[in-house]
Amino acid sequence: MAFVLYLVAAVVAYLLGSIPFGYLLVRLVRKEDIREKGSGNIGATNVIRSGSKGLGAVTFLLDVLKGYAAVLFCGWLTAGKGAEGHINAMALGGLCAILGHIYTVWLHFRGGKGVATAFGVFLALAPGAALAGLGVFAVIFAVSRYVSLASILAALAFPVFALLMPPAPRTPFATAVLFLVPLIVIAKHRQNIARLISGTEYRFGKTRTGAA
Repeated sequence: MAFVLYLVAAVVAYLLGSIPFGYLLVRLVRKEDIREKGSGNIGATNVIRSGSKGLGAVTFLLDVLKGYAAVLFCGWLTAGKGAEGHINAMALGGLCAILGHIYTVWLHFRGGKGVATAFGVFLALAPGAALAGLGVFAVIFAVSRYVSLASILAALAFPVFALLMPPAPRTPFATAVLFLVPLIVIAKHRQNIARLISGTEYRFGKTRTGAA
């Protein structure tokens, strides 16, 4: 029975994470395919860079909410099943939601980089650490104007904050997820890292053509 609950939690969380809000919003409002703009990414950053700041903000909010909702659903589904199993199910749901965003079944398993969805997941799992990570993002972005650099450094900082700041998951699996998710997010930024090193990465506030 426990296996069935975990399976349901994982599948529902993945499907929630798979909802491609950036793609849907741009398609519905602007009649365009966001995958043909900029980096081809469906996330909020590329939506903003395509010329739709409002749609980008809504995309960010919805991507955060789907990660948060996935964790809450898994928590509701396993309520009363034991503290460790409950926490593990929430962590599993968060991981699956992020994988759903990055590898969405609706767009041939091509999605976003998972930053906003990961933030929503972490808000549900470790809210204090998530807000501290957001603070790191804000400071780095304000100084550098690089979204990618801010995202990478915030991802690196989050597990440290999560382990130091209560409340935070303490089961071995949940702790592993706290470290695994930032590694996934950073891995999805490998092309951005290469461009940061070469000095060709897009910086907000400067006009630039080409890939992002």
